[in-house]
Amino acid sequence: MSSVIDQAVQARLIASAPQSRAIPASLRYDRADPFAVRLAFPPTASLDGAEVTWTFARELLEEGLREPAGAGDVQIWPANPDGERDVVVVEFHTLDGMALVQFDAQDLRSFLDQAYEIVPRGGEIQHLDVEGDLAALLRGA
Repeated sequence: MSSVIDQAVQARLIASAPQSRAIPASLRYDRADPFAVRLAFPPTASLDGAEVTWTFARELLEEGLREPAGAGDVQIWPANPDGERDVVVVEFHTLDGMALVQFDAQDLRSFLDQAYEIVPRGGEIQHLDVEGDLAALLRGA
């Protein structure tokens, strides 16, 4: 079984003007960093033309599928904007402002299911290399 999941997803940048637009994104999960999820947006989706990657807790994504979650730079909540679609909104905060991005909830659930196949919930600590990370930290000091 692979230790990394890369899943392309379609996102919708929510904007007031001129209008919302579809943007590609990529979700990544790596057994070597078992608590984290990475969400990357290509250069065409950013204001400065650079790829943007956000890293946040896998648990935050799971919680945000069910109920509003997060209190920092990344906040996630389920939404049903038109009474039909099951979507999730992710709100990102930076010093320059904030962005709202909408995802199909099923895409995120599918990604999480795959991530939990690689590292089951509660099994994250078994995949950490604490001694190796500590040794690297001490070498750099």
